[in-house]
Amino acid sequence: MLFYPEVEQILKIKVGRRNVGQRLDKFLSVCSDGQLAGISRAMFQGIIRAQRVSVDNLPQKAGYRLRLNDSIIVSVPPPEAVDLIPEDIDLEILYEDEDLIVISKQPGLVVHPACGHYTGTLVHGLLFHCRDLSGINGEIRPGIVHRLDKDTSGVMVAAKKDSAHLALAAQFKGKEVSKTYKALLDGVIAPPAGRLATRIGRHPVHRKKMAVVERGGKEAVTSWQTLEVFKGPFTLAAIQLETGRTHQIRVHTAHLGTPVAGDPVYGRKNILYHKLGITRQLLHAWRLTFIHPRTGERMTFTAPMPADMVSVINELEAG
Repeated sequence: MLFYPEVEQILKIKVGRRNVGQRLDKFLSVCSDGQLAGISRAMFQGIIRAQRVSVDNLPQKAGYRLRLNDSIIVSVPPPEAVDLIPEDIDLEILYEDEDLIVISKQPGLVVHPACGHYTGTLVHGLLFHCRDLSGINGEIRPGIVHRLDKDTSGVMVAAKKDSAHLALAAQFKGKEVSKTYKALLDGVIAPPAGRLATRIGRHPVHRKKMAVVERGGKEAVTSWQTLEVFKGPFTLAAIQLETGRTHQIRVHTAHLGTPVAGDPVYGRKNILYHKLGITRQLLHAWRLTFIHPRTGERMTFTAPMPADMVSVINELEAG
């Protein structure tokens, strides 16, 4: 059993005129105060249900509408014990210091424990290597501030201290992190370079999938640049994320008619996949840029494409 420091955060907030009428849970989840950065709306709803949020010294429900000069006191509980056994998993470490660790995640590695994946995850490997990951938000994904899908490879950063976790989470939430991917797309993307801004939400029929939606959902912005076009046809593209929605690149490229090659959810069947040895979605988090939470240094890390993706591209280039 792994335990994290029992540190309770107490925060006092005065409601200004521009926040009058806003829901209490939504206000807290988007509050600009750095101490609240990285705490999700869902967690705030749990904190509110536990009566750890008071307005003018009285507990209120998540849907309470704020009034001018309301005095809010938030008591954020310390992370709960995490019942995870560290595992010696081979990790490709790009950088590490006392605050954070940057790795190049291999395809096939699940980031954090979930249904069907209770062992052998990146979190288990990080716990074995670091022994001191942060556990902010009380979640069973210590140190994790962002994620990649199981079959997506590439650069990831994890926090080793709560202060680093909060600061990094705030950067991701504030769109201050630069994320560039490389993807092999099934088809020729048009135009060769462009920008797509939509809303992404749950698919109206297939609830385990995401989709471009007309109403609801969340803003999603993706830019792309064609790097090379191959017979097939296929396109190797550099893709920049301005937002970080679930499956954003996979949804947007499919919406454009050029899904990520090998994508089992948003892609299509192609008889060339077997010939080329494509067995997964060929999506790679190539470059990540962020501000170091303690030193303030702007840091950029890149990860070379994994061997299977390189092999497919080499074969396509050979014609």
